[in-house]
Amino acid sequence: MAPDEHAIRRIDWPGAAGGKRGSILFLPGRGDCYEKYLEALEQWHRAGWRVTASDWRGQAGSGRLGNDAVTGHVDDFSRWVDDLAHLWRLWRAETPGPHVLIGHSMGGHLVLRALAEGRVGPDAVVLSAPMLGFYGSVLPVSWMHRIAGAMKRFGDPARPAWKWSEKPGEVPVTRINLLTHDADRYADELWWRERRPELVMGPGSWGWVERAYESMRGLDAPDVLEAIGQPVLLLGTTNDKLVDMIAIEAAARRLPAGELVRFGNEARHEILREVDPVRDRAMEAIAAFLDRAAPAAREG
Repeated sequence: MAPDEHAIRRIDWPGAAGGKRGSILFLPGRGDCYEKYLEALEQWHRAGWRVTASDWRGQAGSGRLGNDAVTGHVDDFSRWVDDLAHLWRLWRAETPGPHVLIGHSMGGHLVLRALAEGRVGPDAVVLSAPMLGFYGSVLPVSWMHRIAGAMKRFGDPARPAWKWSEKPGEVPVTRINLLTHDADRYADELWWRERRPELVMGPGSWGWVERAYESMRGLDAPDVLEAIGQPVLLLGTTNDKLVDMIAIEAAARRLPAGELVRFGNEARHEILREVDPVRDRAMEAIAAFLDRAAPAAREG
């Protein structure tokens, strides 16, 4: 429950062997639900981590903020940062250290923003395909931001910013080509969406698009990332058709303790839900990074 009593959905694993390895808080991407990441969450649980995942306000099992059930809308990304800061305070007090934050896509962006604003204080951070820029922009980001602002003003800010399918809630056939090469893992997401229709979300609103540009430009400002001292592992792929790999690489260079694991054509946007060779490499890289950056607390 958020401070304003908005219901926020979360799930917890106790961690094998009592969670003595430490605790992981996982945040999914835009339009995501934590069901998509049960495989990764279970794997971290088996490794001894106490694991928590949470849906963002306004999507999946945490309600809606727009005019309909499938358009993702928010008035400002700061609302999500506030929710994360509140969850962080509660979660950190009830879980054993070391404490790790992991975020995918928009979740990775919001984790990094909360870190930059000093709202969270993890021992280590992992960002999977973080949304630090949009793929395929031909105009400068400042121009794209102004265009999004105009579209937001001249109409309902909560209206969809792009067409998703002929039938609201129906998944486009080509969507898998943006997300993963693994047909079985993609089918697992569709299975959850069919059985839990409240999880279904389609396009973002023009309000979301404009606020996303504003938030990404804030992180890109001089000296913002340079002031983050925590170790941060970034995973990205040059084959991503949703977020900008160039922005991810730039962030890895700017972060004082940043590390980058780089994938190519073998991986699409959802690296943690890719075919086994890709996913195994990603999970092994995360495990090795956490062993270095957030080693298990000593007993006694």
